[in-house]
Amino acid sequence: MKITLKDGSLMEFEQAMSVLDIAKSISEGLARVATSAKVDGDIVDLRTVLDKDCELEILTFDSEDGSGAFNHTAAHIMAQAVKRLYPETKLAIGPSIANGFYYDLDRETAFVAEDLEKIEKEMKKIVKEALPLKRFTKSRDEAIAFFKEKEEPYKVELIEDLPEDSEISFYEQGEFTDLCAGPHLMSTKAVKAFKLTSLAGAYWRGDEKNKMLTRIYGVAYPKKAQLDEYLTMMEEAKKRDHRKLGRELGLFMMCEEGPGFPFFLPKGMVLKNTLLDYWRELHKRCGYQEVSTPIILSRHLWETSGHWDHYKENMYTTVIDDEDFAIKPMNCPGGMLVYKAEPRSYKDLPLRVGELGLVHRHEKSGQLHGLMRVRCFTQDDAHIFMMPEQIRDEIKGVAGLIDEVYRLFGFKYHVELSTRPENSMGSDEDWNLATEGLRGALDDLGLDYVVNEGDGAFYGPKIDFHLTDSIGRTWQCGTIQLDMQLPQRFELEYTGADGEKHRPIMIHRVAFGSIERFIGILIEHFAGAFPTWLAPVQVKVLPISDKYMDYAQKVQDALYAAGVRSEVDQRAEKIGYKIREAQMQKIPYMLVVGAKEEETGVVSVRSRYAGDEGQKDLAAFINDLKEEIDTKTIREVVKEDEK
Repeated sequence: MKITLKDGSLMEFEQAMSVLDIAKSISEGLARVATSAKVDGDIVDLRTVLDKDCELEILTFDSEDGSGAFNHTAAHIMAQAVKRLYPETKLAIGPSIANGFYYDLDRETAFVAEDLEKIEKEMKKIVKEALPLKRFTKSRDEAIAFFKEKEEPYKVELIEDLPEDSEISFYEQGEFTDLCAGPHLMSTKAVKAFKLTSLAGAYWRGDEKNKMLTRIYGVAYPKKAQLDEYLTMMEEAKKRDHRKLGRELGLFMMCEEGPGFPFFLPKGMVLKNTLLDYWRELHKRCGYQEVSTPIILSRHLWETSGHWDHYKENMYTTVIDDEDFAIKPMNCPGGMLVYKAEPRSYKDLPLRVGELGLVHRHEKSGQLHGLMRVRCFTQDDAHIFMMPEQIRDEIKGVAGLIDEVYRLFGFKYHVELSTRPENSMGSDEDWNLATEGLRGALDDLGLDYVVNEGDGAFYGPKIDFHLTDSIGRTWQCGTIQLDMQLPQRFELEYTGADGEKHRPIMIHRVAFGSIERFIGILIEHFAGAFPTWLAPVQVKVLPISDKYMDYAQKVQDALYAAGVRSEVDQRAEKIGYKIREAQMQKIPYMLVVGAKEEETGVVSVRSRYAGDEGQKDLAAFINDLKEEIDTKTIREVVKEDEK
């Protein structure tokens, strides 16, 4: 039996071997931290026995797939603890998720926050018991009978939906047995650190017509230090919550009259418009032309694009003059009509067309979350129409633009390539050409990337950019999607050098993604303390008393003339109070003015970055400030011991 490992090395065995034993033969250390494995691309248990040639990758908690097996086992431990403490509870489902796990539970007396501590205590006992997890199977009928006897109606329902000839897998740990496809750890012993984090309501199978269950969320780690690091990050995330800071800093609000539809307040509009000004400046430099397309367009257009069939449940519709119309969830179909508005030649290509388009998508109310998940947002779309030989260079150009945006804000990022999903349209030939075009551009750029098989858009493969914020969380924002379908559906053409008609290829791409969501990310990334160029109020002028209000106004007039966003604090408060208020509002610079400042025409500068910066000539301060703003510099905060 020949086993090919991830690094390409080959191992040979005379007899069948379990994945765990193969891991031990590589390294005892690897076997200790292994959680599961991939065999020919399929995720399996360490207990799986291999008896033929295959490709093998041993997974650990550090990988997304490996942490899945770990978290799934933690979910079973939690369910076992619940059944020990509250045996009347009915079990629904308990999967692993991106950052931990959850279990949906049905109990007549609803769970409350105080129950979580009791459940955690019981979970610790189960971990100490080091219960081995054992996998076994039953026929469909046997499985139904098994859970009927245990009075677990949700499990029965799940099994009844499976084909009659299904073989149903179970995992047993001590007295607890659950319906599960796996994979799982070998023992409960490995789940050394965990925390139950929250309670939520969840409809059975996500259907609002079904019963509301209690969902308990948790996180789990192999080491306590990893859990502590995560909990510290979560505490920091609470302080940075963009919904809280958005209210405190007067940036935006959400109202019951418009759930999922954000209201931007004056300071929020300054922030948003500053971002949009930067977007326009960047795109003009990169050869884009800006357009604007209507928010409401006819059903016929959305049928042609394929959205009516593939996306209708997320679209808002209306009737005008007895005809169906839809509020656009995407800008692309309108972009097709812009291209078709006049004849195109190969000399016009590549044609880069950008749009800051307002789009609406129906999201379920339970999924709405501040600016991160809304029903109405501005998408910084661009559509690039090109010839096949221009694909690589255009994709590299877009990747460079997105890289420039993320570097400006101090974001690191990683890249993912997503390939053809099951629910897609177009020929194999088109998909192969499109996918290899994206892959080739990434290879040319030397960018590291991972491949997400089957996770592309229904009309083409895509490259996604996942940025990492200042506390280590990742966000998917930028995307590049190569599309050969819409140009065909809309019969787009250009006249080639040979005088014949040809079909262009198109790129869909966004850099910010959703402007609203990107603002939410920026609020949390900077904890509301935006770089000076982006801050809604860049300078606060603080007169020591009313006697110096005229000089304060003179200072502000000079700032205004230089294009600096400033305010004068005119309140009859002590200067210490005014400084603290300005600090709470995350103002980058405070200019304190009194008798000495007025006499000599200077200002006393305090900054968010270095505290007291001393007295400066007003003109010199403005020149330095303008340089910082114009270059979009991000000043670092100077620590006390560095002053």
